[in-house]
Amino acid sequence: MTDGDTQTRRRIRVEGIVQGVGFRPFVYTLATRHGLTGHVGNDTTGVYIEIQGSPERVASFGDDLLSHAPPLAAIERVSNETITCRDDSGFHIDGSDSEGQRAVLVSPDVGTCAPCLSELFDPNDRRYRYPFTNCTNCGPRFTIVTDVPYDRAATTMADFAMCGDCAREYHTPTDRRFHAQPVCCPACGPTLRLVDADGRAIAASPADPIATAAALLSEGHVVAVKGLGGYHLATDATNQEAVATLRRRKRRGEKPFAVMAAHLDQARHLCHVDPAEARTLACPRHPIVLLRRRTQAVLAEALAPGERNLGVMLPYTPLHHLLAREHPAPLTMTSGNLAEEPIVCTEDAALERLGGVADYFLVHDRPIHARADDSVVRVVADREYPIRRARGYAPAPLPLPHPAPRPLLACGAELKSTFCLATARRAIVSSHIGDLENYETLRCFTEEIARLSRLFGIKPQVVAHDLHPEYLSTKYATDLATPDGPEPLGVQHHHAHIASCLADNGHSGPVIGVAFDGLGYGTDATMWGGEFLVADLTSFERRAHLVPVAMPGGAAAVKEPWRMAAAYLDAAFEAAPPPGLAVAERNAHHWEHVRAVARAGVNAPLTSSAGRLFDAVAAVVGVRDRVGYEGHAALELQQRADPHERGHYPVRITGAAPLRVHGTDLVRGAVDDLCAGADPATIAARFHNGLTDAAARVCLHLAEETGLGQVALSGGVFQNTLLLGALRARLERRGLRVLVHERVPTNDGGISFGQAAVAAATEGARA
Repeated sequence: MTDGDTQTRRRIRVEGIVQGVGFRPFVYTLATRHGLTGHVGNDTTGVYIEIQGSPERVASFGDDLLSHAPPLAAIERVSNETITCRDDSGFHIDGSDSEGQRAVLVSPDVGTCAPCLSELFDPNDRRYRYPFTNCTNCGPRFTIVTDVPYDRAATTMADFAMCGDCAREYHTPTDRRFHAQPVCCPACGPTLRLVDADGRAIAASPADPIATAAALLSEGHVVAVKGLGGYHLATDATNQEAVATLRRRKRRGEKPFAVMAAHLDQARHLCHVDPAEARTLACPRHPIVLLRRRTQAVLAEALAPGERNLGVMLPYTPLHHLLAREHPAPLTMTSGNLAEEPIVCTEDAALERLGGVADYFLVHDRPIHARADDSVVRVVADREYPIRRARGYAPAPLPLPHPAPRPLLACGAELKSTFCLATARRAIVSSHIGDLENYETLRCFTEEIARLSRLFGIKPQVVAHDLHPEYLSTKYATDLATPDGPEPLGVQHHHAHIASCLADNGHSGPVIGVAFDGLGYGTDATMWGGEFLVADLTSFERRAHLVPVAMPGGAAAVKEPWRMAAAYLDAAFEAAPPPGLAVAERNAHHWEHVRAVARAGVNAPLTSSAGRLFDAVAAVVGVRDRVGYEGHAALELQQRADPHERGHYPVRITGAAPLRVHGTDLVRGAVDDLCAGADPATIAARFHNGLTDAAARVCLHLAEETGLGQVALSGGVFQNTLLLGALRARLERRGLRVLVHERVPTNDGGISFGQAAVAAATEGARA
């Protein structure tokens, strides 16, 4: 029987990130190559395909569909069935179907691909120096999508009618811009303008806003640059006066600025870059990567005061590539916002909010529909370790270990806010939003929940939240939970941390969970943060913790670590610390009052926080009495630590159910060494080693007691790679499997994912 004698027809459905990644053109090309007839289209759940031909060719098509999918596609599920053959003529792409239940996913934004870069710098190409060049393999996605299915009409490119040349590319199956929805060129696409802080156009000479902006940067000006998901504030990173001006205007305090290197070689001149870090810098997601700064790097001191690490990224849009070509020195590229506010994404908002920060604005007329800040990662043991998950990563879905029986919303915590929408086994964690401490950020939080709920067709029936009654995210959740609204489910903060790490690793537990962070509301109404839990996704037991101490002044102690030093010294030395300590002398005016507050317990809540223990030791050693941002003192203490020091301060572990870990012993050891004239670098190292030893001993004890062989490490303190690496190595040497974060941050940016995992598993257990 010949190839044409027998025909079969298959209906195939593909779900996952399959829109906006060139999947329909890929299917068209594949079907044509195999000599098959039928059609392909987008709908609200993904991509549907009908394919007809000989059984052998249809089978071969199915194999190639999975093995040769577009590089940006993420296939979650493929289903198919045999249907009745039809009389088709060729293969074609259908118009999109917008009816039905929404379940389609949207691709994150993708950095400029090599072919587009080649066109960008080719004087003979019609897109030469065009800052909005893109194709099916790169460019804006999530930040321009207004609806699904993903078609040009459902993006912010809808108002830009394609010229004849772009239309030909869009409709030519062999072209890499075949059905590339943001396709455009200088004749028909968005345009760039340079304006001053009053919105008045700046004449470009030559007629190139990018070249003019680069010249202004070289003169020391601050330029706001409209990117994919919002504005950057740019300055020449080698110009001390310009960077200091930006820091002052932005009210940035001492928090480091990120740097955009023009290319990988320049990044290597600024920082030590190992092969895994180089791959991460250059990957299509293009995050900011935290790297070890070279001492000889020529950079402004105001860029990252006192920092041994530097956040570096490479250009990821044509606009950034062109700017880097015109201004070859490294540039600061920090989020376009004022302190603690969300990143601005419209020209009006930029001029209003950043008019006192930037001197000039490089703007364009392609609207940004979704904010997306830059993602930040470290590379630990050759793998990405997320610090902030945003552009390039969100809203890619994450799998849940247990399916959610009902659609749910998890509202996250207060700091580093994210939320998570989940249905079935799919969790969609929002882009980083920020700290819910002001109206603008809260408004961004609520608007984004409404937008993503509509975009992904998720109407929550369960709303998970933190136990802290004063978190704005908790108040939002409880306000939603009306008799006709979603059912509320409170999740303890540190249980959510461990659940987040479990779900990140596709694990259900039980595990020994070490949750070290700043502060989280405990079930006993004290502030936890140095916890050892035995936990799975539905429950936890607090089996050990740091001995609580007073936090004099409450929230003031977070910003003034010397207060924690006063409380810890009182506890460590039974109210009689050695006289003449420098930390007491530096803060003599308030010292005795703060000690009295700590003893009285008035406005001095008890806390077991590992973060506050780090603060106390940092202040005692003289690293920092006051901080400019969360974790500031702990970060500098880590950087001071001598990596060659092997000594440690012994720590008592007493009691039972739960064990009590005496952090005061670490403070006493630090003070004794300080009084003996030890170097702060030695003290910092011995403190880290002592905490590592104590944590390892607790984990090993609990492993023996419970028979558990897995340990999960989570919480913001584990951004400290010195502590993370040492504890992980110690436990693995003793035969335990250690789970760490790989896809969501270990800090509070991962809390919403953990809440969703707990809610899904809890709901499933009740069903």
